[in-house]
Amino acid sequence: MRLDHTLLPLRDYHKAKRLMWNPQDLDFSQDQRDWANMSEREQDLVRRAIALFIGGEAAVTHDLSPLMIALKREGGHLEEEMFLTTQLFEEAKHVEFFDTVITQVLGETPDASEIAGGNYQQLFAELTIALDALLTDHSRQAQARAIASYHMTIEGVLAETGYYGIFKALRTKGLMPGLTQGLEYVQRDESRHIAFGLHLLSRLLNEEPALWSTVEVQLNRLLPLAQGVFMELLSQFLPSIPFDLDLNDIVGYAGRQYMARLSVLERAR
Repeated sequence: MRLDHTLLPLRDYHKAKRLMWNPQDLDFSQDQRDWANMSEREQDLVRRAIALFIGGEAAVTHDLSPLMIALKREGGHLEEEMFLTTQLFEEAKHVEFFDTVITQVLGETPDASEIAGGNYQQLFAELTIALDALLTDHSRQAQARAIASYHMTIEGVLAETGYYGIFKALRTKGLMPGLTQGLEYVQRDESRHIAFGLHLLSRLLNEEPALWSTVEVQLNRLLPLAQGVFMELLSQFLPSIPFDLDLNDIVGYAGRQYMARLSVLERAR
């Protein structure tokens, strides 16, 4: 067989190779100084955010491989399987990155399971259910539900909004350049992952248009959970959230990310 190098998954597979980065190459010396000068409330917010980030990245590292199994069972999509090898590697690298931030800068963070609210816990439980289902159910419907959960919601809404929030907190104030540089690399990786998810869902919808109802139901179920994660995290710091963050702005951004993904999928129907 021959590979189709015009397909988006293989183009982004090659891009992942070109844009390789190493968390161990980042310089956190200024981050350490910035961290020492932060207030306790500022440190508390950053610690909680990083704890939820690393918890989420570890969860998706655990849960992604069944999608590769489903694509293998379906057959004929080696380019998509090849891209997923880069995504799995990158998710593991994101875990390493956040662990490095904790080790070199923060010193410690609570475990995500200790601080996660009900929305966070339910959202990742839904992710595990959707991905684990692919171990025995390789149907297009099961694939569509898993991709709507993972690429569209966890990455396309939750992670993207989280990065938006922490960038707004730190980059605009010139704080923690090592952390924000690493987050730029993480976002660059995630943009490829989301593009792949949109590609894969679009293919499935073209092959089986009736899947739209499955996708729509899953997205609508999970969006309130994703928005609720930010409400759980930030509401405890009200009325004055550190770094001048605005809870309504963050929750609204999550909604806009959802609408952006939805509009792409609607054009694929």
